[in-house]
Amino acid sequence: MTALTLSTAAAPGLRADAIVIGVAKGAASTSGGLVVAPGAEAVDKAYDGKLAGVLETLGASGAEGEVTKLPAPAGFKAPLVVAVGLGAEPEDPEDPKNATYDGEALRKAAGVAARALAGSKKAAFALPLGDAGDVGAVAEGVLLGAYAFDAYKGNGNNAQDKKKNGKAPLAEAALLGGKPRDKEHKAAIERATAVSEELNRARDLINTPPNDLTPESFAAIASAAAKEHGIKVQVLDEKALTKGGYGGILGVGSGSAAGPRLVKLTYTSSKAAKHLAFVGKGITYDSGGISLKPAGHNETMKCDMSGAAAVFAAVVAAARIGLDVNVTGWLALAENMPSGSAVRPGDVLRMYSGKTVEVLNTDAEGRLVLADALWAASQEKPDAIVDVATLTGAMVLALGNRTFGVMANDDAFRSAIVEAAEEVGEASWPMPLPEHLRKGMDSPTADLANMGERMGSGLVAGLFLREFVGEGITWGHLDIAGPAFNEGGPFGYTPKGGTGSAVRTLVRLAELTASGDLG
Repeated sequence: MTALTLSTAAAPGLRADAIVIGVAKGAASTSGGLVVAPGAEAVDKAYDGKLAGVLETLGASGAEGEVTKLPAPAGFKAPLVVAVGLGAEPEDPEDPKNATYDGEALRKAAGVAARALAGSKKAAFALPLGDAGDVGAVAEGVLLGAYAFDAYKGNGNNAQDKKKNGKAPLAEAALLGGKPRDKEHKAAIERATAVSEELNRARDLINTPPNDLTPESFAAIASAAAKEHGIKVQVLDEKALTKGGYGGILGVGSGSAAGPRLVKLTYTSSKAAKHLAFVGKGITYDSGGISLKPAGHNETMKCDMSGAAAVFAAVVAAARIGLDVNVTGWLALAENMPSGSAVRPGDVLRMYSGKTVEVLNTDAEGRLVLADALWAASQEKPDAIVDVATLTGAMVLALGNRTFGVMANDDAFRSAIVEAAEEVGEASWPMPLPEHLRKGMDSPTADLANMGERMGSGLVAGLFLREFVGEGITWGHLDIAGPAFNEGGPFGYTPKGGTGSAVRTLVRLAELTASGDLG
């Protein structure tokens, strides 16, 4: 991970490989041209106040994600200035001088710059830091943007060999304008570090090949991290799952040589007044089972455990931050493979709740493992349950690759989740649970089927999960099938591959619950 420091040093005298500044598209109320963002005053002064003009000559427009490099002015100890676009300049009609940049714009800009400076030892970030929130946003952007997954590059742990396969992440970032002795600034850095390190751990898990990440090895990784951070852990193996009657998890895992697991992570605070349960889908590889996926749909299915990775990361982050809320994480882990012992279309599974489910499609397996975990979570009667899953291709068709859908059995709670996601910069959208779609899951053989109407199938999946939430418990469902794995090029602080989608939303929900601001 990139090392972070807060610095009150002036940009000209700081020894670094580069100085990062922000530029934006000027507001209509000003010139409308390129503007240099606050934080870069010393750099602009060294260019005799003409930095914006120089950058425009080089083609800079201030657009989000744009990077322009130029030699540092005379007298600077850093040889390079990196100007990164912040998008539109903020406007405040009532107080133009008080306009501040959005935290997500800062987060994205810092991430873009950190990625552009891969291979550098140190960079100074002279971006706008109005308050501790801005400090946290820039810190997160740097740590998430500098992420690289190189565990399988080169010869094992040979750093020199890995270097041949790509540049090392930015080693150190100094946040200029940050106050090392300010309690709020220090707390913002500590929070950003905890959340980003755990989110990046989730990314590592998602990117790990399925021959190395099985339900058993995932459970072992979660157990080791839990013990390190004072989190209680319980792992149910095949024998315990069979004894407990977890028919959904066992059914999905029955076709694989790698047995399923249910992992329970319990973080408690002596000051907690509320209890949250997070439930994550953890299909370490999804072939579709007997309902085999067609060619072209298998290659990225190592990411089908992204929900469990998000839940794992969020619980550990909550523990590291020390939130005054009890958080229980449930990781429903299985590998969905076709074999002579695999569950078949037409089979009926008796779930942990006692309900029976006719399996019409073995590729609708995520809802089966989640159903058992949701019912297990419900037995503790938490104040709310939130599940996270790469659940349906239908949600990708509806919302694209960067937005996750949010469903709930309570409209106010659904709105609270969407607002929490927006606060931390994760794109989400509220989705309904239309009652008329429930009838499509009626089965002549079992209590219900794992499939319903094709149209609206993402919502059908949500309705299926609702069947396994305990009575009177507030519940939300995050379908992260779109944003969990980025098959395109990197953008902002989002890398190619596993993204860690929903981690920050879950952490924010825990924070809001701890402060009493979430119902």
